[in-house]
Amino acid sequence: MTRTTPIIAFLLCLASSVMAADSIKVMHLTGQSNKYHSWKNLGDAITQHLENAGIFEVDTVVSPALGEDMSEFSPNFGEYDVIVLNYDGAEWSEPTKAAFVSYVKNGGGLVTIHGTNNSFAYWPEFNEIIGLGGWGGAGLYDPPLYPGEPDKQASRDEKWGPRVYWHACGAVHDDSPGGTFHPPKHDFIITNRTPDHPIMRGLPEMWLQANDEVYSRLRGPAKNLTILATAYANQKLRGSSPHNEPMLFTVAYGKGRVFQTTLGHVGANDDANVPSVRSVGFIVTLQRGVEWAATGEVTQALPEDFPTAYKTSVR
Repeated sequence: MTRTTPIIAFLLCLASSVMAADSIKVMHLTGQSNKYHSWKNLGDAITQHLENAGIFEVDTVVSPALGEDMSEFSPNFGEYDVIVLNYDGAEWSEPTKAAFVSYVKNGGGLVTIHGTNNSFAYWPEFNEIIGLGGWGGAGLYDPPLYPGEPDKQASRDEKWGPRVYWHACGAVHDDSPGGTFHPPKHDFIITNRTPDHPIMRGLPEMWLQANDEVYSRLRGPAKNLTILATAYANQKLRGSSPHNEPMLFTVAYGKGRVFQTTLGHVGANDDANVPSVRSVGFIVTLQRGVEWAATGEVTQALPEDFPTAYKTSVR
């Protein structure tokens, strides 16, 4: 039988306390999604990937279900270094909205994932915080997007701001009319456009994302936006964009750091093991993006199983 001496027990306790103090506190805020997504299964994958990184302390905050009373939903944002938002649903109360804006503006980190950019279509501050958005959220708006059709989603158009894409050596802000869309899921190349950014540093110039959606012609205020990586959809697929579309980007909002990944589609009938969220490219850029949003730096090394331009990598 091995005994632990008091001094060893003290040192182990001290080490554990130091590790806890040094970990990044993450609020994973979720609980609602539109009928095309599964917030629960995407959330399970997000939590697992963040916990596996070894540097995050993750608390999951679940909102009331879609259709339930949201008036008392009031997360304590200020207790966390970064919010990971996996949410596409009903409006929050005005006090909760104000607290969220204040949190980001005063230096809080924010990461938004895939369908989250469908949320809060008529909340101007949120649209400025995320930079670009896609569709109309859960349809619970006042006024409704489509009277008599509360479940119908609307594509955001030029009223929301320019569409943004990459051409030649930089971002193009295009004010021409038109809405957002995406082709069917498929494997596609992601290109690293800002290799000196902490999130992208050390990542290859190109890699294959596994069986995901290329969100295209996203619209929004696009203020203080930096494109990190783009994708070019297979042109043989219905609805493919002719442009290099932003997949990963950051937004500066006040003192806050915002990272948006449009990757990570988990359909309503999918589980947490779909390739889109098991792709190492998704996992690594999520982990790095959360660390950067919280601290402004990235300490995580590039794993050996990161995908190449010729082969996907799925864990």
